[in-house]
Amino acid sequence: MYIKEININLCAYSKHNEPFRQEYKNGLDTYIIRLQMEGISQVLIDGEIVDIMPGDLLLFKPGDLYELRIGTAGEPVKTSGDYFILCKGEGMDEWWGQKWRPTRTKIAENERIKGLWHQLSMENRRLNGGNPELMSLLAHSLLLLLDRAIEEAPSAQSLSAFHALKMRNYIEENAASTLRLQDIAGHAGLSVSRAVHLFKIHFGVSTMQYVQQLRLSHALQLLDYSLMSLEQIAVDVGFGSYTYFHRIFRATYGVSPGAYRRKSSIE
Repeated sequence: MYIKEININLCAYSKHNEPFRQEYKNGLDTYIIRLQMEGISQVLIDGEIVDIMPGDLLLFKPGDLYELRIGTAGEPVKTSGDYFILCKGEGMDEWWGQKWRPTRTKIAENERIKGLWHQLSMENRRLNGGNPELMSLLAHSLLLLLDRAIEEAPSAQSLSAFHALKMRNYIEENAASTLRLQDIAGHAGLSVSRAVHLFKIHFGVSTMQYVQQLRLSHALQLLDYSLMSLEQIAVDVGFGSYTYFHRIFRATYGVSPGAYRRKSSIE
């Protein structure tokens, strides 16, 4: 599949402990994508300087007026950190033109987005400027994840919805590991009872039911397409023991994992 090129001028994690200003009075000549990760900054949006908080995703296109402020000269600055990309190219033009997106969106914390952003910035730092094809592929993947985060962002900017999304992202990233309700709730900064209540309200299942669904889904893929033993699959997807995996699988699908694999191989 042909991927239209996205030219990365600069991509990095920027951390500021001193006052900082960046201003384009005559408009940008590149796209800017910026995700505030820690601290507070201020950015010009629709003619007004507004506070940007952790989780705020910012999108600007060429021609937009842009001003970034961090701290005030002569005053102590609390650390501000953000991921950012300055880019242009046919692939970026196409993505921007696909649909309208808000200039600022509050998105839930997502390790996959941070991981891709980090990979893109590391490639961009190479002495030769990085492999253009690889950077375009990474950039397109990042844009797809950002689109998903924008689509899932609560329109009402509900704090409870953000907590629920944060927990779901954490579960998806750690489903194959040992997960306790305390871990899930703690990641969102909630009590266990509050976490259980919010997750069920927003997603219709309990946190541990969702963990189980993810593990079973992964198990079905491995049963269908891998040669791993049933015991290996049980451990790999996060059930720990085959006995527990067998019990949950049979209760859910009406057959044992072994019977499912034999039937799948015949079909």
